Amino acid sequence: MKKIGFLSFGHWTPSPQSQTRCAADALLQSIELAVAAEALGLDGAYFRVHHFARQLASPFPLLAAVGARTQRIEIGTGVIDMRYENPCYMVEDAGAADLIAGGRLQLGISRGSPEQVIEGWRHFGYQPAEGQTDADMGRRHAEAFLELLRGEGFARPNPRPMFPNPPGLLRLEPFSEGLRERIWWGSGSNATAVWAAKLGMNLQSSTLKDDETGEAFHVQQAVQIRAYKAAWKDAGHAREPRVSVSRSIFALVDDRDRAYFGRGGDDRDQVGFIDEKTRAVFGRSYAAEPDVLVELLKQDQAIAEADTLLLTVPNQLGVDYNAHVIEAILTHVAPALGWR
Repeated sequence: MKKIGFLSFGHWTPSPQSQTRCAADALLQSIELAVAAEALGLDGAYFRVHHFARQLASPFPLLAAVGARTQRIEIGTGVIDMRYENPCYMVEDAGAADLIAGGRLQLGISRGSPEQVIEGWRHFGYQPAEGQTDADMGRRHAEAFLELLRGEGFARPNPRPMFPNPPGLLRLEPFSEGLRERIWWGSGSNATAVWAAKLGMNLQSSTLKDDETGEAFHVQQAVQIRAYKAAWKDAGHAREPRVSVSRSIFALVDDRDRAYFGRGGDDRDQVGFIDEKTRAVFGRSYAAEPDVLVELLKQDQAIAEADTLLLTVPNQLGVDYNAHVIEAILTHVAPALGWR
């Protein structure tokens, strides 16, 4: 068995070819897709976070709305850029959204990805400490966030408060029990995967990673996952970790699928630079008739290593078509691979 969710980047554009022509379309259709996915039996609804872009940005109102409209499906992010986040405020937002959802949040966080603007986190009021990089700052914010999620008091109460206080030091409220164990780190390298394991975070490994060996993407990603699991075991954590990978997978079952995705061109890994110094390998897309798709996916070592698979969806094609994409995977592909 494998948990299967969708991952939406929440793109919107005023183009007449798009079903999401404004931010309201992207947000409201994200909610409706989560409702539809839950009805189909999918396990998770995950949303990407990008600032200064025509995509989903502030995640917690959306997560809370999805939580209020659904009953079972996991609700998550992939990922929140911690360079932009105030850990205290984030704990309050996350706690509220998780309580609304009944403890179903699965929050993916990370040091961030290439941005739309130069040093966008500065516009949010943050800057690295002297001698540190913006990546260091993101990890520092993450560590503070994790510490606050323990729910222990740390703030001295006012001796003359407006409202009565419980005894002792105060913590941030609302506090959601168990959320600390449902935090995932979006890792782009083997080293940060090991770091995440030591801190007791689950692992999200996406459709790109640092090209550390020149091998195929899925092979490098599988090595990363194994390194993470070994570090988790060495750290002595009491629970079992979770690991997700993201893939673009399309079962070609009708003429619409063939028109959108049947022309090929994305069926091999790509290599590029995500910044001046970092060479990255980008995973291929999978689009084929179901029987062919099953055989291709059997060869993906990283999918085999993960317990959770996130299907990246073309959200601009609308809720109905994306529900069809999800249903095709659940019906024609997942059972043949033992995922269902």
